[in-house]
Amino acid sequence: MRKSRIYAGKKAVAAMMAAVLLICAFPMPAFADNNKINELEDEIKRKKEEREQTKGEINERKDELEDLQETTEGLKGELNNLNANLTEVSNNLEELEKQIEDKNAEIEQTNQELDEARQTEQTQYAAMKKRVQFMYEKQDYVMLEMLFGSASFSDFLNRNNYFEQLSAYDRKQLEAFKATRQEIEQKEAQLEKEKKDLDELKVDVEAEQSRFAGLVSQTKGQISNYQSEMSNTEAEMLAYEKQLEEQNNDIAKLQAELAEERRLSQLAAQSAWRDISEVTFADGDRYLLANLIYCEAGNQPYEGQVAVGAVVINRVLSSVFPDTVVGVIYQNKQFSPVASGRLALALAEDHATAACYRAADEAMAGATTVGNCLFFRTPIDGLTGTQIGGHIFY
Repeated sequence: MRKSRIYAGKKAVAAMMAAVLLICAFPMPAFADNNKINELEDEIKRKKEEREQTKGEINERKDELEDLQETTEGLKGELNNLNANLTEVSNNLEELEKQIEDKNAEIEQTNQELDEARQTEQTQYAAMKKRVQFMYEKQDYVMLEMLFGSASFSDFLNRNNYFEQLSAYDRKQLEAFKATRQEIEQKEAQLEKEKKDLDELKVDVEAEQSRFAGLVSQTKGQISNYQSEMSNTEAEMLAYEKQLEEQNNDIAKLQAELAEERRLSQLAAQSAWRDISEVTFADGDRYLLANLIYCEAGNQPYEGQVAVGAVVINRVLSSVFPDTVVGVIYQNKQFSPVASGRLALALAEDHATAACYRAADEAMAGATTVGNCLFFRTPIDGLTGTQIGGHIFY
């Protein structure tokens, strides 16, 4: 008895595989692809999320660019002020250098005048010294000469008065020369002080000039860095804008493809339907359907397992899908366990549970928990239908 059952099972699998080969040998008409609709919806959702990220990146780069432009404009204004200050300081330094040059010339002239005054004073002093010395050494002779050489007493007084006036003149000239020398020395000291003040001011102005020159150089460097950063940000923004354009094109293409798939889905839903009594099931259909139910809904409630079986049978009944269980299940890209190889493994070892076989029996008898639904998938936003467990049927 067990051998006959094993033989019957193998015969059913062989018949089923022969049917699969027959189906693959002849191309099927292209109808709405359930898995493809699911994949397209997932892909569109993913693309939209990526597009929002790209928009966020573009907005972020725009904000960065505005900040950089604002900072750069501020630095340019600061640079203009610094250049103006630097020009003013340079002009002041130039004026100071001219004043120092004039002061040096004035000091040099004063030194010459002082040398001349000292020389005149020394000459006058030497002459007066000689006259005094002569008068002191030749005093007796001079007095006798004045006494005996005078024609009269009046003439003697006149000669004596002359010597007194000459002595007074020497003293007066000497004092005048001393005063002139002292005045020139005071002037020289004042000029030296003024020159020292100018030199100190020059040092301060040169330090200020150096400081402004450093600030100008630093600000130019900052502007250059910000401009370089602006160029990089603009390049990034252009790249993101190009990426956004490509994403928009991809989304538009996917949406057009999804619309076509949905149109085919609606066409399938509106197609002519056979009655379950008109369907003749082949050997192995129950085995195949039960294992597909196991792969698609083995972890789902029993109601969901019946629903998966009902979707397969609804397609068999629809005029726009293949009219056999084998044809429906192996239609290109319709059920993911077929493409992944899971169904083949399940069939090889008969993974279907008793509940899966019971659900297959109910579906093949015409029972349905989802009406005439032809598709199912995991729930996503915007997709409406009948949800049972982790699947939504539509």
